Amino acid sequence: MTTGLQIALAGGALVGLGVALLLWRLAPARPDAADVVRRYSPQGVRDREATASAAMSTTSATERLGVWALRTVPAPWWGRTPTRELALLQIPLHRHYGSKILYALVGLVIPPVGVYVLSVVGITMPIAVPAAGSLLAAAVLFWLPDFNARDDARKARAEFNRALGAYIDLVALERLGGSGSREAMELAAKVGDNWVFRRISEELARSRWSGVAPWDALHALADELRLPDLADLGDVMRLTNEGSQVYDQLRARSESVRAAMLAAELAKANAAGERMTLPMSLLSVVFLVILVVPALLQLTGGA
Repeated sequence: MTTGLQIALAGGALVGLGVALLLWRLAPARPDAADVVRRYSPQGVRDREATASAAMSTTSATERLGVWALRTVPAPWWGRTPTRELALLQIPLHRHYGSKILYALVGLVIPPVGVYVLSVVGITMPIAVPAAGSLLAAAVLFWLPDFNARDDARKARAEFNRALGAYIDLVALERLGGSGSREAMELAAKVGDNWVFRRISEELARSRWSGVAPWDALHALADELRLPDLADLGDVMRLTNEGSQVYDQLRARSESVRAAMLAAELAKANAAGERMTLPMSLLSVVFLVILVVPALLQLTGGA
């Protein structure tokens, strides 16, 4: 049962929190110089324009919450945002921030609800338990979308490399058939229908309209999304000459991509095999101890 002291402590904490928030709001701002430079840089202007356009097109509550947070919350408060991973997954920044705030709100609600359910069945807890649990759960769930984005991006990069090997082979065949560099890259990108081929095709189309060389466009995309194999393809297309030399170098590049993927899969298989053999080894040691220790006790007792 809640006592008067607990109610007084909760009321005092809420009043103190309100006063602290009021003072924080009225205190003179000390802006971060790096954040100010970023906001007024060309990239910051583009981000604000993207946020404004996103605010006009958002329909879900999560995206609207993210747009509000992107405009209100200072950038350093978000910590290290996985921008490259979000760009690879094509997740807008405002949607990611909305998910973080929504997860944190869920974390704040879960412990009080659990304590209330326990109080219904007759189990009471001090008010400090749900308060500390809410803060801890909110902090953990606030960073959960970042972890999910990094994990999904790792899987997406592996999938990208698998499709990239096939794309390089298609480019080599197009070049062997007499197509030019840009034409070969664009025709090869139109063969596949998964997201990797669509992403490369979109980047090549954008480079055509902007007047950028296709290999420079792929190199910029590789730097943005942290895809070194795609950057190697751009370097090969930039440096190779006409004829069979292009075909040979592209096929060598695709074989090296597949070899690296095979080595990674073998390493994962070996690690999984070691994890499977470890319980059997421990079980063997336990059985050995069970069999040997009684025999030793019998020998010492007989002696």
